Amino acid sequence: QVQLMESGGGSVQAGGSLKLSCAASGYAISTYCMGWFRQAPGKEREGVARIASDSNTNYADSVKGRFTISRDNAKNTLYLQMSSLKPEDTAIYYCAARNLQSCLRLRDPADFHYWGQGTQVTVSS
Repeated sequence: QVQLMESGGGSVQAGGSLKLSCAASGYAISTYCMGWFRQAPGKEREGVARIASDSNTNYADSVKGRFTISRDNAKNTLYLQMSSLKPEDTAIYYCAARNLQSCLRLRDPADFHYWGQGTQVTVSS
């Protein structure tokens, strides 16, 4: 049974940093396309970053140069390092997985089959 559990959210001032973690169980994250999504109040869930089994990464334009997605296969854990945070980054952040090695054409939330419960990130100005 695939399970994902996020941690590391919190409150931070603009310009600060946070590192989110997503512990996976029931499968090896190295063989799946993994992604981070976020959902702000009143808005649709949107993709933030994805990492394929070959470590190829993709980022939303809004976070390029500020966020880094990575994984530790030995710990079976996905990460999202967030720097230079802005108030508009405030949202619930979710990790997600799809049992495909490539993330090609996997952009929308509906493309991912497994989800964590989410962790709140709040950035104050």
